[in-house]
Parts: sequence; structure tokens; C-alpha cells
Amino acid sequence: MTRTERSAYAAAGVDVAAGDRAVELMRAAVERTRRPEVLGGFGGFGAAVTIPAGIREPVLISSTDGVGTKTAIAAALGRYDTIGRDLVAMCADDVVCSGAAPLFFLDYVAVGRLEPEQVADLVSGVAAGCEDAGCALVGGETAEHPGLMPPGDFDLAGFCVGVVERDDWLDGSAVRAGDAIIGLASSGLHANGYSLVRSLVSKWDLDLARPYQEQLILTLGGGAASAAIHAEPEHGLATLGEVLLTPTTIYAGTLLRLRVALRAAGHDLHGLAHITGGGLPGNVPRTLPIDLAARLDPTAWRMPSVVRLVGALGGLDDAELRATFNGGLGMIAVVPPAAVAAALAALAGQGIAATVVGEVVPADGGLRYVEGPLDR
Repeated sequence: MTRTERSAYAAAGVDVAAGDRAVELMRAAVERTRRPEVLGGFGGFGAAVTIPAGIREPVLISSTDGVGTKTAIAAALGRYDTIGRDLVAMCADDVVCSGAAPLFFLDYVAVGRLEPEQVADLVSGVAAGCEDAGCALVGGETAEHPGLMPPGDFDLAGFCVGVVERDDWLDGSAVRAGDAIIGLASSGLHANGYSLVRSLVSKWDLDLARPYQEQLILTLGGGAASAAIHAEPEHGLATLGEVLLTPTTIYAGTLLRLRVALRAAGHDLHGLAHITGGGLPGNVPRTLPIDLAARLDPTAWRMPSVVRLVGALGGLDDAELRATFNGGLGMIAVVPPAAVAAALAALAGQGIAATVVGEVVPADGGLRYVEGPLDR
């Protein structure tokens, strides 16, 4: 197509040349995610991926998701290099809950006006997340929507496929009453509940550039803020906006290695649950058989200060925070009681904070999630 033939499209607000430049800027980041199973090169009409060698009866596990309105925080800060990691986490960590290793990933980026550096930052973040999750970024789409989205606005969606041996598929059937529930610490709010977060930022006219610890003191008061500041030194120099933009933890690789370690010790995982929208009550039961329930003891783990901050701003009690956000646990693992020590050691060896937060119990009156002290 010649420059003249593209002029009408450019007049309508679509910059094809900017799209070509964005592709070139992201090429190196995408190539770093390549796996041996990927066939062909960058830029084809479709991606070809083979099943990893050695799998006798492969089961493909797929998941699709977006980042939601957390993108508005990134846009407000003009920072686009981390939000792609959230996208990978939302999809790859759903896939691993079936025991599958993430194999490949595709993204979709919609923008109001295509700025190559912005799109390259977004996709580079996706590529970095894929490297963490161990999956190949095999393709994607960037769509410019002039007139539909204002310049500066963007949205992200993704699609992940993983593969698991049929005999290794985690479908909840291995879970038994008496199993232990281990909670893996979250990095903060992760990527759900941001419509509420943004409404509170607007309601209270919060300055995203204000030092985060200063905002804690103003909202929580001296005592509670001091305890949070002491427990979270990583936020010492951060602004409120930076803490709200903290990327979602990607657990996929950690959990696959955990399963290897448990099997080496003569145990196995019984179930996994990714804690996203719906919080703990909405997600933990998804890994349990219908006749079993999860009993969690909220005193067993610490709720991050950013969750406390949102609760104080919105007048939410702790139970509502655990049902709206992740409450401080981004993933839960169900293991037999004899496997607890090995599981905690394996997670600690990977730098993941984890603790026993609950147990599996018979469902009482159809309730699949309850809170209270543990029997053990």
C-alpha cells in the first residue's frame, strides 16, 4: 500500500505508520519470551505452537481476562511498563490452577491514539510477565480507536493457553476434608476492585503523587499507620499512585515448582485457587468438591496496608474487604496435612511469604466458605 493510499485512513485518525513503529519497538521484548514449541517467526497472521515433548495425553487449559480499570491509574501516572504484568497474572495464574504450565499468550491493546512508545511499554510489560510465567508471547493485536476512545486512553485484554498431562490435571477431586489451606501473600490489591478504588480517589480528591506513608497517617491515624509502615518498608519512598499500581504477583512458575518439590517429598497438590474478583469467599470454594467447604481464620495472616487504606476510605469492614479484594492472599494451595511443612519450605525457598490460613471441612447447610478459628 502506498503513502497516498493510506492518506484517507490517516485523515480518519488511524496512523498505520505509528503501528508499524510500535511493532518494531516491542520486537526484542517479545522475542525474549520464545519457547522451543513456537514455530515460525514474529509477525505472522497466526501463531503455531506444538505440544511440549513427553506429554502422553495433553489437556489444554485456556483463560482470558483483562486488567480492568487499573489501567486508569496507569494512564493518570503516565506509566505503562508494569500494567502488562497484571494482564499476564490474571490469565496465567488462572491456567495454573488446573495444574497446567502456561504455554503461550496473546494480547489485545486498544488505544485512542497510537503512540508507539506507549504501546511498546505496554507490550514490553506483557512480555516481562510472560517471562516470569514461563510462556511465550506469540502474538497480539493493537487497535487504534479514534473517536471511540480519547487520546491517552487504553485497554488491555489477554488470552493464555497452558498444557497439563491428563493424570496431573487439578480438578478438585483430590481434595479431602482435613486438608490444609495455605495462603500465598499478595503484593497488594492486584488487579480487581479498582472501580471502587478510583471512585474513592475521586470522592476524597486524593493526590496520587502524595507520599504513600503520609496518606496512611492521614487516613488510618498514627498508631495503625506506624504499624503498617514498619511492616512494609518496600513502600518507604513510594507515592500513593505507585502503590496502587504495584503489579500483580505472578505465581505460575512458583506453583509448578512447588508441585515438583511436593512430589519429590512423596506428596502432591490437591487444589489451587486464584484470588481475584469475588475475593476469598468467591474463589476458594472453586477448587473444592461441592460437598466440602473452606474454613479460613482471618487472624492467621496480615492484611496489606493498601487494603486497610481502601477500607477506611470506603467504610468497609474486614469481611467486606476479603470479599471485594484479595484480603492479602493472592493464591491459595490445598495440600494434605502431611505436606504442609514441605510446602511451606518450598515456598519460602522461592521467596514467597506463605502460611496455613485454613482447612477443608464438610459443607454445613450448603455453605462453601466460612471464617473462624481452625480445629488444628
